[in-house]
Amino acid sequence: MILCANFKANKTRQETRAYMAVVESFVSANEIDDIVMVFPPFTALEHLSRNVLIGVQNAYPAQNGAYTGEITLEQLEEFGVKTILIGHSERRHVLGETQEHIAAKFRFFAEKGFAIIYCVGEPLEIREQGDEALMRYVDTQFVGIDCNYTDLIIAYEPVWAIGTGLTPTSDQIVDMHAALRTKTSAPLLYGGSVKVDNASSIMALENVEGVLVGSASLSANDFCEMIAQASQLKQNERENECL
Repeated sequence: MILCANFKANKTRQETRAYMAVVESFVSANEIDDIVMVFPPFTALEHLSRNVLIGVQNAYPAQNGAYTGEITLEQLEEFGVKTILIGHSERRHVLGETQEHIAAKFRFFAEKGFAIIYCVGEPLEIREQGDEALMRYVDTQFVGIDCNYTDLIIAYEPVWAIGTGLTPTSDQIVDMHAALRTKTSAPLLYGGSVKVDNASSIMALENVEGVLVGSASLSANDFCEMIAQASQLKQNERENECL
């Protein structure tokens, strides 16, 4: 399983340090062998040896340059960061990133060998138009994206479920992940109002190989509980295989 915590524009450097101490201690004490990633704000980046991967929520596709308000490869290299989120719905719908820009960002960071968590998902009005319209919409989010990139992870995040407390039905998640599986062999995550109460049932679904968690990951204890749930699911699978 892959479990990702996306802080968005939350937590100070001090709060992030305290959070990481809790999560890293939990991962170590429980010998967690799932992949755990945390995406803090830029201001909380540090170059430290960790048992949890640290990624960035965004970056501009350049070594450096005149890109006011952005962070580029030069700064990421200083912190040893090699993991990035690309295509998150808030970058698309709130901050206006076009597919052309997203694809350029993908190409740049793929060429630099980054692990890329690439986000796709639909707004409610598209979901309500039916499966054909839904897949046409999602297909546009793969324009310019190399689905065979070695270090690719796909995160399905229905826009209408992010931060709303709403989640698709299990069947809707399974159907979308099955459709995504026809496009790529990359690990498939689900994101969108994932929380302690539903994380285990979501991770147990077919073709769901982890979760990208937003607001519910801001509590270190809650995120650790989700990590524990993933570990338990793996243990259950091992036991069933032995029967």
